[in-house]
Amino acid sequence: MLWKLNSREEMILLGSPGRTHFYSWKRDPSNADLNRDTLERISYLLGIYMSLQILFPNAKVADEWISRKNSAVIFGGKSPLDRMLSGDVRDLFFVREYLDGQAGDCF
Repeated sequence: MLWKLNSREEMILLGSPGRTHFYSWKRDPSNADLNRDTLERISYLLGIYMSLQILFPNAKVADEWISRKNSAVIFGGKSPLDRMLSGDVRDLFFVREYLDGQAGDCF
């Protein structure tokens, strides 16, 4: 993804796998042994990414949205990324649900 995340942030979004596992996945994604939690997180992240592409046809705007402060109640003035970096998979769900609701308003 083009969200300009550092490795620590990527690891948190993926459920904080061990460093060895994380770098092994990055080196060879085809050989990754992913648990259910990690697969669920990846599903939410892909959904968030796809929703952003629908909401913001400009790819740069879509990619930057995740890091911008947001006044929506669920973000409390922080960025969506701040919420997602809590480490709780439910926060990925909430961001995904928020974006799906916004995308639904576009149609």
